[in-house]
Amino acid sequence: MFTADPGTESAWSCARPPASDTSRAATSWSQRGALRTPPGSGSRWPASRLDGRGYIRVNERLETSAAGVWAIGECAGSPQFTHVAGDDFRIIRDNLAGAKRSTRDRLVPYCMFTEPPLARVGLTEGDARRQGVPVRVPRLPTSAVLRTETTDETQGFMKALVAGSDDRILGFTMIGAEAGEVMAVVQTAMLADLPYPKLRDAILAHPTMAEGLGSLFANVPPRAVRQITPKQTGLH
Repeated sequence: MFTADPGTESAWSCARPPASDTSRAATSWSQRGALRTPPGSGSRWPASRLDGRGYIRVNERLETSAAGVWAIGECAGSPQFTHVAGDDFRIIRDNLAGAKRSTRDRLVPYCMFTEPPLARVGLTEGDARRQGVPVRVPRLPTSAVLRTETTDETQGFMKALVAGSDDRILGFTMIGAEAGEVMAVVQTAMLADLPYPKLRDAILAHPTMAEGLGSLFANVPPRAVRQITPKQTGLH
């Protein structure tokens, strides 16, 4: 184990496992507690191996340009969430064991624990406009979810993005009580490539906030109606 610059935000550690441990045969490096490597921090990582934002350059397998050296989490420019850093670890662990995992096309959830909380996954309406992806956008006020009659937590809304040409769920956003948990239900459906009618017609426990997904997806406009394209700029 080697640690440089104790007491600074940038602390580097290197662990070399026994040669007989084939699942961890490569040297692994990690940076703890820093979003990036700031100038003057004392870090010994060469500037030529940093990107324009100060993060370590990595490929989709999280390998650096130095043979046998990997970067993980925030120092590698991954989205700054604990759950993403945890997935980075799993990718590196599995690749060291011979797998071929990558960060490509990860479905990363976002959650802000405000009052009420905000959560989203997949495309937003702005993303759809920029990418030229036609979508249908059902919306539902949180007050329409029956659970709120028992909790009186009526602030907020939920909305989804459904593909304009088929029934794929492309994104979900919610601000309201238990937003993170409701978002996880939609994320699971997206990971399984379930069409939105599966959630619309599902029997979800009453009274839960997730039960509102049935009403939300019942509001999906017909195809070719209420689509967002790059020419429509008035929607957010």
